[in-house]
Amino acid sequence: MSAILIMIENIIDTTEKVVLIGLITQHQNEEKCNEYLDELEFLTLTAGGKAIKRFVQKLDVPNPKTFIGTGKLEEVRQYIEANNIGTVIFDDELNSSQLRNIEKVLNIKVLDRTNLILDIFAARAQTSYARTQVELAQCQYLLPRLTRLWTHLERQKGGIGLRGPGETEIETDRRIIRDKISLLKKKLEIVDKQMAVQRKNRGKLVRVALVGYTNVGKSTLMNVVSKSDVFAENKLFATLDTTVRKVVIKNLPFLLTDTVGFIRKLPTQLIESFKSTLDEVREADLLLHVVDISHPNFEDHMASVNKTLAEIGSADKPTIIVFNKIDAFTHQTIEESDLITEKTEIHFSLEEWKKTWMNRLNNNCVFISALNKENMEAFKEKVFEEVKKIHITRFPYNDLLYEEFEEES
Repeated sequence: MSAILIMIENIIDTTEKVVLIGLITQHQNEEKCNEYLDELEFLTLTAGGKAIKRFVQKLDVPNPKTFIGTGKLEEVRQYIEANNIGTVIFDDELNSSQLRNIEKVLNIKVLDRTNLILDIFAARAQTSYARTQVELAQCQYLLPRLTRLWTHLERQKGGIGLRGPGETEIETDRRIIRDKISLLKKKLEIVDKQMAVQRKNRGKLVRVALVGYTNVGKSTLMNVVSKSDVFAENKLFATLDTTVRKVVIKNLPFLLTDTVGFIRKLPTQLIESFKSTLDEVREADLLLHVVDISHPNFEDHMASVNKTLAEIGSADKPTIIVFNKIDAFTHQTIEESDLITEKTEIHFSLEEWKKTWMNRLNNNCVFISALNKENMEAFKEKVFEEVKKIHITRFPYNDLLYEEFEEES
């Protein structure tokens, strides 16, 4: 039995211990800072690490040399030495100078939010195309930070933030990195053209794209609607590769696309390298914006997705808001004796939410549980009506055909 316990302890000890660091600034209050750190902790877990402690400091603006103050940095150093911490992750992107200065003090691996997200993408990419997209994003991230990486070559032993091209490209100079970026871009251009041809070859079928924040249940919904087996997991960025399936509702066919999830502070390198994936969204006729209504900050998630859609020129597309995970929705109740507590959004029931701004969505939303297949008939009916509107403009058949669709269902 003792041998088994020792083995378990060894397995536990191999988990990478991580410290998270965030800032409270004039643009980010304490509540927002904690919210971002919660997300950063989930990202860390997805990457295979375990967040042991958080350090938060209040500054008007980040320290240009070390991001946080020197006193706070010394406090972090003492903690990591006392607790055998292997990695420190900052919630914002660090420049090469900040990374170099921080590493001199802490003498351990230092990552920022962008590097962490890129690392997760590197681990999640399954196809050659997705791996090429991630590699391009990583190279673009590494290029301005190459000086820092040269000085710490002896410590590159793997782990969070060191997958993908980081294992090979660190040993090259700027010219080799630039050549690599140029080569990857050309490779993606060829594949982009091939994918553009594939999209054209799909004919005039209506294209519907699932969009939304990461981990809101897009792939689960895709599996339910299309009866496919797209990989779905309760982790961030479970799906990177675009999946297209033909779906038929009431004898009306259309194409359904599952796309990569969005996230706040999404690295610009990923937006550029995942151009083809986003092209699926750009060329879609109808968007299904999936929202995890059980998440306490789902409104912020919606705003982040809408911002990204606007950046890629897809904000004005016909959209159905799909509020998912109603089975997991909970709210805080106010006791009658509690006269002090002011009712806020956290106390709203699902029915109360429906009476807020959601009531102004012109009946263009639906509430479902993709996991439990709850209210899926209403979802299919809503999608059918919207797809039919687009389908009629392309195939101006007589109205009897659509009546047959509904009768045969």
